[in-house]
Amino acid sequence: MADFAISMKIIVSLLFSLFIISQTVHGKRQCDLFDGIWVYDESYPLYESSDCDFIEKQFDCSKNGRPDKFYLKYNWHPNCSMPRFNGEDFLERMRGKSIMFVGDSLSLNQWQSLTCMLHKSVPQSQYTNVRTGLLSTFTFLEYNVKVMMSRNVFLVDLVEESIGRVLKLDSIESGNKDWKGIDVLIFDSWHWWLHTGRKQPWDFIQEGNKTYKDMDRLVAYEKALKTWTNWVDSNVDPSKTKVFFQGVSPDHMDGKEWGEVRAKSCANEERPLEGHKKYPGGSHPTELVVERVLKEMSNPNLVYLLNITTFSQLRKDGHPSVYGHGGHRGMDCTHWCLPGVPDTWNQLLYAALVYQNYHYLI
Repeated sequence: MADFAISMKIIVSLLFSLFIISQTVHGKRQCDLFDGIWVYDESYPLYESSDCDFIEKQFDCSKNGRPDKFYLKYNWHPNCSMPRFNGEDFLERMRGKSIMFVGDSLSLNQWQSLTCMLHKSVPQSQYTNVRTGLLSTFTFLEYNVKVMMSRNVFLVDLVEESIGRVLKLDSIESGNKDWKGIDVLIFDSWHWWLHTGRKQPWDFIQEGNKTYKDMDRLVAYEKALKTWTNWVDSNVDPSKTKVFFQGVSPDHMDGKEWGEVRAKSCANEERPLEGHKKYPGGSHPTELVVERVLKEMSNPNLVYLLNITTFSQLRKDGHPSVYGHGGHRGMDCTHWCLPGVPDTWNQLLYAALVYQNYHYLI
């Protein structure tokens, strides 16, 4: 029986690869995974939050009392066929390898989603979940697969100096030692660049020999992203490491953006913008910066943009609203409920890994 099970896994893996190859012509993708619509699907969600007792309370909207369930039932339909997420297949393909999310709490959102999706797929498989400082490591022992989360909200350096806390737009020394030797890296950064007042974690911004009290946040972000892409260009061997950028996760604080003038936040939003392919509020300006910087890399093929922005913009219903923040009654229209939208990010991560690199992961 064991040999039969192994044979079936190999057959499924090969069939999936043939499916992927069938949608590729001369090595060029014919399928845009990020173009499609949200469709109500009774077979979702892929798991219940109760399946994963390690989910952070701030993301567990159901446990925090959210009464509506529609937000759990929507499935992303791209403009071409995409297989359902198969966590066991994912782990087999990644056997002996490491995955690291690097970024802020939106990276944490996606990391928690993926670990739960995988755990639900192999519930009897033993795991460890260890946090050391800013690094969390979830290990599936049977597969020797490590799924890690490294908290690094700016990617570039934030250091204490005699003048105070300095955000260095052209320095990237503090975190990159953890990134080396990882098989799959998924980066994210944006929301902390918006902080002002007491929540602003820096006193000065520095670039080269110039120090500023502040600057346009999009300009600063673009400069930092260029520092990060220079690091990727110089340090990543694409035959050993696959690099993704998560894209920009949108928030929903102004109903005018999605055509509901009276809505001042995501509160009481129970359904996505069904049937829409584009967000009424238009493109996210930060995502346009990301796309431009990635295109300007010495080797643009080094980074795969997990372009979550547009289809996540349509999910005004997916945030915790008052059912997050550890169960307190604050308003959270930035993070996402789990189960929820980050599960789709990981479905697309799975499809992109296999779709582009089936020769690498099989």
